[in-house]
Amino acid sequence: MVIRRLFILACFVLLALGAWLAWALWLPLTPPGTKFVLLRPGWSSRHIAQELQQQGIIRSARGFLIMHYVTVRSLKAGEYKFDGAASAREVLNRLMKGDVYVHTVVIPEGFNIYDVANAVEQAGLGTRQEFLRIATDPTPVKDIDPQAVSLEGYLFPDTYKFTRTQSLRDIASEMLRHFREEARKIALTGDFHRVVTMASIVEKETAAPEERPMVASVYYNRLATRMPLAADPSVIYAALVAGRYAGVIRQSDLMFNSPFNTYRYAGLPPGPIANPGRSSLEAAMHPAESQFLYFVSDGNGHHRFARTLDEHNRNVAAYRRAIAQR
Repeated sequence: MVIRRLFILACFVLLALGAWLAWALWLPLTPPGTKFVLLRPGWSSRHIAQELQQQGIIRSARGFLIMHYVTVRSLKAGEYKFDGAASAREVLNRLMKGDVYVHTVVIPEGFNIYDVANAVEQAGLGTRQEFLRIATDPTPVKDIDPQAVSLEGYLFPDTYKFTRTQSLRDIASEMLRHFREEARKIALTGDFHRVVTMASIVEKETAAPEERPMVASVYYNRLATRMPLAADPSVIYAALVAGRYAGVIRQSDLMFNSPFNTYRYAGLPPGPIANPGRSSLEAAMHPAESQFLYFVSDGNGHHRFARTLDEHNRNVAAYRRAIAQR
């Protein structure tokens, strides 16, 4: 009689345990809205299970741990996105595979470090201020550009995929690694500082890749004749560095005392004013052969080039007429 009762009790316990395991592990659970859960490196399995339960991703941390110990596979740190019904078993499989959520950061050609910092912050990967603190330290590029004053010019434009377990320094390093890779592809050697600085100006002056070698030739010709470069993008950058840019170039900006102001100081600025893409780097390496010293927009996305100031003034007048007729 006692044995029979024990058997019935054991069956009842097993049934109850089976029902609990089915509830805890196999019954899908829908989180309250889209959830992003960051599981940090170094967290124990117990800590991870408790975090998942607290965030409403699994029903039971204890049940999750039992299943994890049975599988004997490690859980991968990272940020995970949960936006639909899933069982604890499915959650465990995702964590074992490392199906982490990635943040897309698009860095177009011509973005400067301030633009990059904004893009990183908008992607939820860190603060603008902290990224700028890292980007204004030139140490990581001193081996190729001893004159560098920041990482400006070396954060290569591209579409990147980052996770929240990567630090802002990791993010900047990946962009720098991409620059070095592209530099090898186009055989960029020698004076990186001069080439990248020129390429950054060319990048900001024209969006037409076919014009970039000609724009580069204009600025190299000005350097050769000791003319000021008088590049408007450098004036904007000088104002950005000083924290005084108001969205337009003011007359006071043209006279602003900054080594980046190429209206006031002859020669190249002390460093790049943006992060150039491949075609601008190639244009700075291989400029067109010309005697042009001036250029102005034609109002249709391209430019008119001139050898003399009189010719340039006629081109400016033509541009103004074209704008007035629109």
